[in-house]
Formats: sequence, structure tokens, C-alpha cells
Amino acid sequence: MSKIKKILVCVDFSDYSLMTLEYAVELAKGTEIEIIVFNVINQRDINMVEMVSHYAPDKINIKDYIKDLKKDRHEKIKAIIKENFFDEKSRMVIKIDTGIPFEAILEAIETENADLVVMSNKGRGNLSRVLFGSVAEKVFRHSPVPVVSVRDKNKFKRGINNI
Repeated sequence: MSKIKKILVCVDFSDYSLMTLEYAVELAKGTEIEIIVFNVINQRDINMVEMVSHYAPDKINIKDYIKDLKKDRHEKIKAIIKENFFDEKSRMVIKIDTGIPFEAILEAIETENADLVVMSNKGRGNLSRVLFGSVAEKVFRHSPVPVVSVRDKNKFKRGINNI
């Protein structure tokens, strides 16, 4: 087993994002592990804005839209880190990418030389999961490094009715 130097933490601003970050910080505690906080702007959303921009090209510039969205997400992640992980912020790097989420995550594993991925098994897209399969499921299947699935204990309690 190789030493973990970098953890890629996938956040999507769902209710699970803070819990996912907490888990990664806990895993890295007492080590020199770098935490890469990673977010993907879904290509599907960009495509929709691009379609709309054809009807109002003087009002919507797709490059500016993406630039502004990246800046906004970067600021949101920075605020989450400052509010919840102030003492750990020096080990955290924020990366925002665009694309198909599971493909962007798999690409980031390679480009960032991540040794471990931490992500929740639930996120923002419930309908798309039914139709296309979850992002987490695709990452689990294709990741070249271990993937830790973070779950909310209260939502996944084991009981006679859940079996």
C-alpha cells in the first residue's frame, strides 16, 4: 500500500458536501496530506445556457458565464473552509472544473495525482441518477485509486424495514 499524499474531495454544494469535507479533514489529521477540494460545473448546465445564449447573444456570453460561475463556486468553497476548517485551510487547495462530473473527477484523479477520493454517494441529481446512474457509482467503478463513500448515518440506519 502506498502512502496517501493527496485526497481529492468532491463537493457539489448538496447537503452532503460539508460532511464529505469533514470526513476528509479527519482522515488527514496529524499528517501532511494535501486536500484538494474539487467541484465540477456540469456540462449539461453549460449546454443549456449555451442554447439560451443563441437567443440573446448580446446578453449572455458563455465564457463570462463560466468564469463567473467558477469564481462564485470558488468563493463559496472558500467560505465553507473559513467557517468550518480554518485551522486546516493551509493544506486545502480549491479546484473548479467543467465537464461531465464523473469524467472530470476521474481526470482530476490523474492530473492532481490523488491517492484517495472522498465523496458522498448522494448528491444533487436524483432524477438523473435514475436515468443515467450516479456519479459516485461511475467513479467507484472506474477509479484507479480507492474511493471512500461518505454517508449520513441518520439516513442510512439499518433496521428491519431497510433490509
